[in-house]
Amino acid sequence: MESTKEKHAHGSPFDRGGADYYYSRGRNPHYYPNGTYHEPRIERKDMSKKQLKEYNEGYDEAQKLGCKKEY
Repeated sequence: MESTKEKHAHGSPFDRGGADYYYSRGRNPHYYPNGTYHEPRIERKDMSKKQLKEYNEGYDEAQKLGCKKEY
């Protein structure tokens, strides 16, 4: 079973979903299994249903909190 720490790890689908919202990017499911910006970058077409769900959960949670980067 995946721990909350693993789910929220840098580069995870959940993390990337939240980051996309925070930086005012649209939904573009992806993740980095080796940590944010460490290759490879896994794209939507190669993600499982569970990973896509986690990405959307991260995006939705960030959207509910309404926290976005101010430029």
